Amino acid sequence: MDVVALIGIGLLTGATTVLFGFGGGFVAVPVVVWADATLGADAMRVATATSALVMVVNAGFATAATPRRVLLALRGSGTLLLLLAAGASAGALATRLAPADLARWAFVAYIALTIADLLLRPGFLRPGPLVEATSDAPRPLPAVLGAPVGAVAAFLGVGGSVMTVPAMRRAGHTMHVATALANPLTLAIALPAAAVSLGGAAVPAPAPADAHVHLVGLIDLRAASALLLGALPVIAVLRRRPPRIPDRTYAWAYIGLLTMVAVAMLLSA
Repeated sequence: MDVVALIGIGLLTGATTVLFGFGGGFVAVPVVVWADATLGADAMRVATATSALVMVVNAGFATAATPRRVLLALRGSGTLLLLLAAGASAGALATRLAPADLARWAFVAYIALTIADLLLRPGFLRPGPLVEATSDAPRPLPAVLGAPVGAVAAFLGVGGSVMTVPAMRRAGHTMHVATALANPLTLAIALPAAAVSLGGAAVPAPAPADAHVHLVGLIDLRAASALLLGALPVIAVLRRRPPRIPDRTYAWAYIGLLTMVAVAMLLSA
């Protein structure tokens, strides 16, 4: 039954990859924590590592299906991508060393702070003063954001879209473009994070006999495979026929999904 549930959740991760640029991370983390609850405190470490692998595949597939004219908005962002990858490597290593509960509560706290920021600060739901005062051409993301965004995203297993989408909105992009561009940025974070997770040792404490968890490094391959089995067909369909959502409604839906994920993570604690 867990596998069937994971495939069902995979459908949702596919939709969030296309619609919100999440790559599946924000949905995958609480779900894998629930599926691998028998691992105890180490479930969070396994969840962030498994999330990284899911995001590599989902974000890579979504990026390949994104129109080239949209991806051109990232031209000249090579330094940003390299710093995202470097930060992600450090964040994935930090996940191994930090107490497991720290990552769980940092995940919840970060989502809560992000929701408050999106609701209260101009630039996401309503235009900010910088966007109103400048030309219609969106501004590039500063490369200096790469290392901290990559480190925090890999530590929490979220892919970075929760930081890059609001930043691109405030830089002048529509939600449709901001969420599409989040996938290649997520890929730059998830690739090194997944490599670190695959290359290291599994959880330090032996799993219970009835855990049914199949780990390679820190990655639960059973959970990752089930999530991807549900996600990839949805990505293929939605990339071919993207829904038409008004920009403001799109922004509110983004905040609503973050709220649902925070609640799910609290319930799994």
